[in-house]
Amino acid sequence: MRSIKSTIGGWGNYPKEEAFLYRPEKKQEVADLLTSGELEHWISRGLGRSYGDTALNRNQGVILQTRLNRFLSFDPESRVVECEGGVTFEEIIDVFLPRGLFLPVTPGTKYVTVGGAIANDVHGKNHHVDGVISDHVLEMTLFLPSGEVRTCSREADADLFWATVGGIGLTGVILSAKIRLIPVDSAYIDVDYQKAANLEEALDKLAATNDQYPYSVAWIDCLATGNAMGRSVLMLGKHAEGKPLAIKAKRKLTMPFHLPSFALNPLSISAFNALYYGKFKDGSQVTVDYDSFFYPLDAIHHWNRMYGTKGFIQYQMVFPPETSREGLTKILQMLSEAKKSSFLAVLKSFGAKGNGWLSFPRPGYTLALDIPVRGGRSFVHFIKQLDEVVLHYGGVLYLAKDALMSPDTFRQMYPEWEKFKQLKDTIDPNHLFSSSMSRRLELTED
Repeated sequence: MRSIKSTIGGWGNYPKEEAFLYRPEKKQEVADLLTSGELEHWISRGLGRSYGDTALNRNQGVILQTRLNRFLSFDPESRVVECEGGVTFEEIIDVFLPRGLFLPVTPGTKYVTVGGAIANDVHGKNHHVDGVISDHVLEMTLFLPSGEVRTCSREADADLFWATVGGIGLTGVILSAKIRLIPVDSAYIDVDYQKAANLEEALDKLAATNDQYPYSVAWIDCLATGNAMGRSVLMLGKHAEGKPLAIKAKRKLTMPFHLPSFALNPLSISAFNALYYGKFKDGSQVTVDYDSFFYPLDAIHHWNRMYGTKGFIQYQMVFPPETSREGLTKILQMLSEAKKSSFLAVLKSFGAKGNGWLSFPRPGYTLALDIPVRGGRSFVHFIKQLDEVVLHYGGVLYLAKDALMSPDTFRQMYPEWEKFKQLKDTIDPNHLFSSSMSRRLELTED
């Protein structure tokens, strides 16, 4: 199989690296690649929606799984679909929503593959109710470094299962998975909007509504200061009844080029935030299609180009309940003072901790925000300062979004890393599966 040497990045376009890209179409071609001895290290990649270097592999092999996208089976009674790892969430919705079924958990884009979702153990607006995607995965089949194809689940080969969910692609290639879908009455969501004057009020309202809505999220103004710091708009949703199981086709916009770096500045972002906050009426209710509620940014192709050619980091942390208010306040203060925050900032509440050894969610509150890459060393220094604050308040950073975390910080945030590395070294002593992230975090060696 021919490779293409290309410069690629994550969705944040930071960092960017050269790698050898391969696009197999059959499982046997995956086996042929990995046993060819052509390259030392390989990592799988779906649609490239991880933000940092999770699916990068400098000067090594990247397996593009987008053509390994076949549906294998479906049981209408159990609502379990079996598909290859390259099947996208969009494809699942297109096939099964007309049948009254939907994804049990979905992140903020439908342009992710099943394999990528499992490897990052994705969460969504319903984590406080339905957990992470691995809570709905019954089993999966992996191509291991030894060349063996093995099926694992909670009951069979459980260690491999829990190392793989959230395991950022380091245990093998996810060839297929079985996922249980959820029944829905329509393709629409009933949404209640509540405004919060500041962070304290936003957290209080999220806590008060957790048992009333399966979906909750808050847009947060990260540049507001004083008594308005953390002012938010809560979007609380339930699946609507009595509506169609299909939505009208929409015309999509495209960001045709990278905006100049000066386009997103404190003045333009503050103006946008003021307009956005003022757009919503407290207590208003609307019914919107699933696309508008779950995937608003999918309406703009290449929206990541808004941040310019240098790219951006999506910085996502979770703080435990007892330190969330202090930790989030400190982060917001630092962002506001440094004028480094973006208009795309999301606050959510998390429920129970997942069982994946490197899974990100745990009880508390999570904030995700976009920080444009500007300033060279000063930018890296600022991110390291944020890392220290997150550590100080017992927080954790999301590996799917990370680009700069140090090995020491990683080990403090993910205490089960030793268990993960022990299994990794046992099944993959030569580190056939390795990425730029795993080498940066010292989970694998060059």
